Amino acid sequence: MRTHLRGPLRTQTLAGRLTRSLILWVGGVWLLCVLGVVWYTDREISYNFDNELVEVSHRFFDIALDHLDAAGPRDATEGPLVLPSPGSFADADLLYQIVAPDTRVLARSAEAQPEQFDVPLAPGFENTHGWRVYTLSHPTRPLFMQVADPLHERREAVNRTLVGLGIVMVAMLPLLALLLRRIARRELQVLDALTHEISLRDGQQLTPIALPGLPRELRSVEDHVNRLLDRLSRALDVERALAANAAHELRTPLTAARLRLQTALEHGLHRDDVQAAIAALQTLSRRTEKLLQLSRAESSAPYTREPVDLAQLATTVAQEFWQDDRAADRLDLVTAYEGPAPVARGDFDALAIALRNLLENALSYAGDSAVELIVGPGCAIAVRDHGPGVSSDRLQTLQQRHVRQSADRTGYGLGLSIVATIAAKHDAQLQLTSPLAGEAGGFEARLLLTPR
Repeated sequence: MRTHLRGPLRTQTLAGRLTRSLILWVGGVWLLCVLGVVWYTDREISYNFDNELVEVSHRFFDIALDHLDAAGPRDATEGPLVLPSPGSFADADLLYQIVAPDTRVLARSAEAQPEQFDVPLAPGFENTHGWRVYTLSHPTRPLFMQVADPLHERREAVNRTLVGLGIVMVAMLPLLALLLRRIARRELQVLDALTHEISLRDGQQLTPIALPGLPRELRSVEDHVNRLLDRLSRALDVERALAANAAHELRTPLTAARLRLQTALEHGLHRDDVQAAIAALQTLSRRTEKLLQLSRAESSAPYTREPVDLAQLATTVAQEFWQDDRAADRLDLVTAYEGPAPVARGDFDALAIALRNLLENALSYAGDSAVELIVGPGCAIAVRDHGPGVSSDRLQTLQQRHVRQSADRTGYGLGLSIVATIAAKHDAQLQLTSPLAGEAGGFEARLLLTPR
C-alpha cells in the first residue's frame, strides 16, 4: 500500500502540475473564445444573408410586377402565375411569390412551394419549416413580395467555421502544452536553485542564502529561511558555548575533588581532605548552576512578557540571601519610589536570575561593606555596594565572560555576562557605575526595564 501511494506522489512535480493547470485553464478560456466566435460568426452570417435577401427582394420586386402586368388579368380559378427566376441566389434559384392583401398568391417562382411561405403576411423576417422568409410591401401598390431562403445553408456556413476553428484548436493544443511546460520548467529553475542552497545548509554551514533575481514570493521564503538559519545558528552557538564553558569551568573543581578524595583514601580519610573535597564539590555545584543560568539566558527560547512587580521581585530574591547569616546583616532592601510599586514587563524567573547574580557579585567583592538592593525610581532596580570598586578600564570589560572584578577574588566571570544577556533579551539597559558619586570607591549595577 505504501509503495502504491509513493509512486504517483513522486511524479507530481510542480512544473507538471503547473503545466496541467495552465493547459486546462488556457484550453477552457480558448474554448469559451471559440464559442464566442461561433456565436458572433453565426450572427454575422445571418446578418449578411438577411442583407442580401433584402437587397434582392427590393431589386426584383418591380421586375416581377412587370412580368405579372404583362401577363394581363387572371381569373382567381387559374391559380398563381409562374414567373421565371432572376438567376441564382446563394447557389440556388430564388424562391419568391407575389401576394395580394387578401393573402391570395398572384404569382410565384417555378421552384416555390406554398409550405415554404407559411408565415403571417407582414413586412419583416419570419422563420418557418427550415426557411427564412422576408416579406416586402410595395411602396405604391397593395401588393407584397415574399422571398424564402433555406436555413440549412446558414447552418452549414456556421459549421464550416466551427470545424475550422476546432481543427486549429486541436492542432495547437499539443504545441501549447509543450510551450507551457518549457516555460514552467524555465521559470521554476530559480526554485530548484533555492532548494539546492537550502540542502547545502547543515550544522557546519549556516550562512544566509543570497540568490539574485528571486521573485517576490520566493524572496519571502528566502527571508524566512534565513531568519530560521540565524535562530538555529544562535542556538548552536549557545550549545557550543555551554560545552566550552562547562569544559573550562568544571575541569578544575572535578580534578581538585578527585585529588582530595584520593589523598584522603591514602591517608585514612583525613577530615581536612574530606572537607576540602566537599568544598570542591560545592564549587562544582555553584559553577554548574552558573553554566545552566548562562544557557537559560542565551537560549533561543523566548522570554515571557508578563507584568512583574519589582518590589515583589526584589523581596523574593533578598529573602534567599537573608537566610544566610553572613549576608543577612549586610544586605538592605531600599525602596526609592512613591506610591504603588513599579511594574515592568518581563520574565520573573529570568529577572530573578539576573538580580541574584548581581547580589552574589556585590556580596563577594564588596568585602565587609553594606550592600543595598534598591527598587526605583521608576522601572529601575539596582544593586549598590560601598566596597573598593573597579577601575574605569576594567569596568568596560566586566560584561564579558570569565572576566572578574579582581584577580584575588574567587569567582567564575559569568555573573555579569548572564545579567547582560538577560537585560538584552528584555530590551533593558544595564548600567555599571564605579566609583559612586561622592565616594572614592563603590560599585552600582542598575537595570532599567520597560514599563508595563
